[in-house]
Amino acid sequence: MAESIFLYSVVVFASSFVIAMASMMINQKLLNQEQVLEWRREINLWNEEKKRAEKLGDKKLLAKLKRREKRILQIQSRMLKRQVIILSLNMALFLGIWQILIFYLGNKPVAYLPFRIPFISGPSQNTLNLFYWYIICSFMSTIIASRILHVPLTPSQSEK
Repeated sequence: MAESIFLYSVVVFASSFVIAMASMMINQKLLNQEQVLEWRREINLWNEEKKRAEKLGDKKLLAKLKRREKRILQIQSRMLKRQVIILSLNMALFLGIWQILIFYLGNKPVAYLPFRIPFISGPSQNTLNLFYWYIICSFMSTIIASRILHVPLTPSQSEK
């Protein structure tokens, strides 16, 4: 039994690592980070100018900004379309692998804890089920995958 729980925990970690790597690679391939950063800057600049013009009541500047509004909406539409495509691919990957894990592992214990956690640990021997072990593995594998692929987990200061 202990050997199978060890195998289950390794399989769940490997699955979460594959999902994290694939997700980050999809993001890198489908999103040009420099282009997205440039678009965000342009949108933020336009929003700031619009707020300033509305606050000051500058009708001339508002008319100028109104002419640029179509371009801003097109940029936002392009960004949303790409994000929806990426989200769809990532969800399909996640749900596919998750269904396989549920089919084979179901509600079996997949990991041992050195201590008992109320409401999370299994009924005996301080075990974790698939759901909770996957969450823990997902955090760890996302950090490892981001380091391997040199992808920051938080946006840079210039992006904020």
